[in-house]
Amino acid sequence: MTATTAESTEPTPGSSASRAAQILARPVSINGLTVPNRIVMAPMTRMFSPGGVPGEDVVSYYARRAAAGVGLIVTEGTYVGHESAGESDRVPRFHGEEQLAGWAKVAEAVHAAGGTIVPQLWHIGMVRRPGKPPFEQAPAVGPSGIRLDGTQDGRAMTRGDLDDVIGAFAEAAAAAERIGFDGVELHGAHGYLIDQFLWAGTNRRTDAYGGDPVARTKFAAEIVAAVRASVSADFPVVFRYSQWKSDNYDARLAETPEELEAVLAPLAAAGVDAFHASTRRYWLPEFDGSDLNLAGWTKKLTGRPTITVGSVGLDGDFIRGFAGEGSPVKGLDDLLDRLEREEFDLVAVGRALLQDPEWAAKVLAGRFDDLAPYDAAALKTLS
Repeated sequence: MTATTAESTEPTPGSSASRAAQILARPVSINGLTVPNRIVMAPMTRMFSPGGVPGEDVVSYYARRAAAGVGLIVTEGTYVGHESAGESDRVPRFHGEEQLAGWAKVAEAVHAAGGTIVPQLWHIGMVRRPGKPPFEQAPAVGPSGIRLDGTQDGRAMTRGDLDDVIGAFAEAAAAAERIGFDGVELHGAHGYLIDQFLWAGTNRRTDAYGGDPVARTKFAAEIVAAVRASVSADFPVVFRYSQWKSDNYDARLAETPEELEAVLAPLAAAGVDAFHASTRRYWLPEFDGSDLNLAGWTKKLTGRPTITVGSVGLDGDFIRGFAGEGSPVKGLDDLLDRLEREEFDLVAVGRALLQDPEWAAKVLAGRFDDLAPYDAAALKTLS
């Protein structure tokens, strides 16, 4: 973490800056991992890894943020070892000798800078388009061969397909521990494969993997259990999930806390150590009658540590950033209030950290005036 040496820049006791330092700088434990503070780098797809191999620029990109005070880095999504897992040859993969050697360098550099790091393990399922790399002939597969828009042009997964994907996640998790990572995050959000099983809109199966919410959770729970069995008992397993999908912001897995508990309980029982609850705006309540956001409800229902995320530090939706729109800086008082009352445990920061590698250092030192608005041009570089 970058230290402040000028006395005049020290936060005034009782100020928002002082509160930020006190509340965000506290360590927190996830299973056997102690994270040095409450700031998490959110996973953000960057597509700077030709051949699926993270190079020295990717090493520097993550290490720079760890050196500036990010407590836990969740890497961009990385494809597991299944041919239908992705659709780009520039998105990193978490299988293959050269790819894993690149990731080992990332982990080493982050540790040297004082941070902790987990890879996000990813399979896109029915989001895959025909003929795309890295394996052009691989079909799009999902629970029912149904895309997020309701069209059916993929293949419903067989029992063999399910076993192959479950095995791919378990192998990637074992590799993460072997090459020095601190845990893993499973991408079960935003309409990708695991989420396609969780959501009734894409899961029309009539076997044990479809039907009511608990049955739709079976595939995800089996992945969690296989991952849990492939790594050490104190190696953290984080599960990221969302209500919204990448092209359906009104989609919901659960309309009530009771329905949400039906989804989360099997995952917690299977071995999830922490949940990463993805929302577009962290300050919005998830259900009527309570101010709790999705991460807050998740913690209340499961008792597990939770990570909140969604436009932290910025006043504007991240989706508009892909259309070239920027976002002004937003204060953190409400976020600090929620952390102080332990609604959730950690805070994932996306665009603000993409824009400014020093964001965590500035916030922890109370240098709010030095924070810059988000410029969508930051998406085009790996700085």
